[in-house]
Amino acid sequence: MNINISEDAFNWFHEEMEVAAGEAVRFYVRYGGSSKLQPGFSLGVTKDVPSEAAVVLEHDGVTYYVEQTDVWYFDGHDLHVTVNDELKELDYSYEKESA
Repeated sequence: MNINISEDAFNWFHEEMEVAAGEAVRFYVRYGGSSKLQPGFSLGVTKDVPSEAAVVLEHDGVTYYVEQTDVWYFDGHDLHVTVNDELKELDYSYEKESA
């Protein structure tokens, strides 16, 4: 699995979450909400410190990651993070991993 983040999403993290170099952003599974992958679960995002990071993306000194305990949620899909221009919120999409 891979994490792919668009340039506008990187900007969103810096502006909305005030993420700075040396910090880490975790994508995590939460109960509730809606998802195309796992009914009854959704994806959350928070500043955190990696414990057992399974997937990592480094950009401008910031670590974006998914913990080992949350990999099941992606079910063999890559995570793509963009910004919904109308809502000014993060938008997640998933693509099946290529072999």
